[in-house]
Amino acid sequence: MATPGNSKHRAWWKESSVYQIWPASFKDSNNDGIGDIPGIISELDYIKNLAVDIVWLCPSYKSPQVDMGYDISDYYSIADEYGTVEDVEKLISGCHDRGLKLLMDLVVNHTSDQHEWFKQSRSSKDNEYRNWYIWKPAKYDEQGNRQPPNNWVSHFQGSAWQWDEHTQEYYLHLFAVEQPDLNWEHPPVRKAVHDIMRFWLNKGCDGFRMDVINFISKDQKFPDGPINDPRTPWQSGDKWYANGPRLHEYLQDLGKILIEYDAFSVGEMPFVNDENEVLRAVQFGRNEINMIFNFAHVDIDHGKFGKFEPGSWKLTDLKDFFERWQTFMYENDGWNALYWENHDQPRSIDRYTNASEEHRLVASKMLATALALQAGTPFVYQGQELGSRNVPKSWGIEEYKDIDCLNHWKKIPKEDTAAQAIAMQEYQKKSRDNARTPVQWSAAENAGFTGPGVKPWMSVNTDYVRINAEAEIKDPNSTYHYWATVLKLRKEYLDIFVYGNFTLLDKPSQKIFAYTRQYGDQKILVVCHWTDKTLEWDAASNGITSVKQVLLNTYEGVELASQRFTGEQWALRPFEAVVLLV
Repeated sequence: MATPGNSKHRAWWKESSVYQIWPASFKDSNNDGIGDIPGIISELDYIKNLAVDIVWLCPSYKSPQVDMGYDISDYYSIADEYGTVEDVEKLISGCHDRGLKLLMDLVVNHTSDQHEWFKQSRSSKDNEYRNWYIWKPAKYDEQGNRQPPNNWVSHFQGSAWQWDEHTQEYYLHLFAVEQPDLNWEHPPVRKAVHDIMRFWLNKGCDGFRMDVINFISKDQKFPDGPINDPRTPWQSGDKWYANGPRLHEYLQDLGKILIEYDAFSVGEMPFVNDENEVLRAVQFGRNEINMIFNFAHVDIDHGKFGKFEPGSWKLTDLKDFFERWQTFMYENDGWNALYWENHDQPRSIDRYTNASEEHRLVASKMLATALALQAGTPFVYQGQELGSRNVPKSWGIEEYKDIDCLNHWKKIPKEDTAAQAIAMQEYQKKSRDNARTPVQWSAAENAGFTGPGVKPWMSVNTDYVRINAEAEIKDPNSTYHYWATVLKLRKEYLDIFVYGNFTLLDKPSQKIFAYTRQYGDQKILVVCHWTDKTLEWDAASNGITSVKQVLLNTYEGVELASQRFTGEQWALRPFEAVVLLV
């Protein structure tokens, strides 16, 4: 009999699921080609009917939009193109009226260079805001040439330091030049962040997704990073700016505010491979954050020197990742954030299954099954519930908007057509733009995202005629309705799927991802077939001797499916998934 494990620490956020919205691409209400908050409000019933519990709104604050709103110039105002603070208040009340909670994005490792704090900071070395950011004097080489304080590389290519001519010092920017890093060592910075949190929580916001929150504490020695990529002078410094010495002190300060409001929190924490470091952030009773986004499974196809190089992976790599974190969190009273997609990742059908259009529907359902029935809080990214796919392979570089892609492209010599061809291939596979195309609402012009004759801020994927919300709502067999069914099943068997343990089956298989969830003497088996062929799976050799009930199947109703899942050998169709009470 399985031990109930961490069931004594039940929490509403463990039993919830989240729907993520990228506001620029969700729905345009005023026909300016850009999605907005009134557009989101108009589709709250669509979200509610998906059976999710929380809506996560990506950054909508005032911003020059160098990095799509992750460069914030005013945390207390909303970008004009998205609406107003009053619109956010209406969104919060619209969510609450439907029993939904609203999560906002907290982006506080850095600001925009147009934020008043930074304008003041760079105005003079004596300004009271100077210490709000990370400023350092230049170093000089043997020839007397000015050099940055260290060799850290920015996440958007090039040095992570920018020279400021006016004050004759460098400032740190781990992302774009226009995104200077805040100095969390300076107490007024921390107080300012706490004030921002309280402002939105007092308006009824139910919590925050925290952007690169483990970057807020840096090693104050700022040493050079090791030479891992000899092709460039700029090297990763993540060892010294991720999970720094005061991180947990800062997170506990944030946690006190979150506890006060019974608020939800999920942290984006790249470069975390140490299980104990994760546990310090998410273990129940540590009072820091509820869960983090782990990155190993979304970096699985990256090349040796980064994501825009070809990489390869096996299903066993993916299964090893999930088994490690499922088991570790269960045994140590932690919690997982479960996701395939978000605004920074390509579409999961293309990344994880490479399914043809013939198998797109069943592959999308299989991925929903594999993910959402594990232990953790499931996250669904807009369009994922429709089985949306990556951008067309025919797109040229002129269609891409992502600063990460465009900066990478600029560094490829124009005459190196072979490198350009590889880059375009990798952009189509992994670019953040794959997730940022407008939501496909209907088969009408512009996919119903904006009005006819209006040019959307980003081109609509050309497959919208066959993949769109209007068609899927009408079709009971669609990906949209399947996601709702999976999330309802998770609630129906809450003890097992939320608080039960996880055991991986058929570990060596490169074709099957199977696991059991167990709570007390109740056990459910999830079997996901990961290929486009038919397959015989040996249930008996994996300890499955009897089936009480088929709960879900990606091809047919449970009554028909129950006739097939008997005996020792089970015939599985391409990308088939089945959930059984055993």
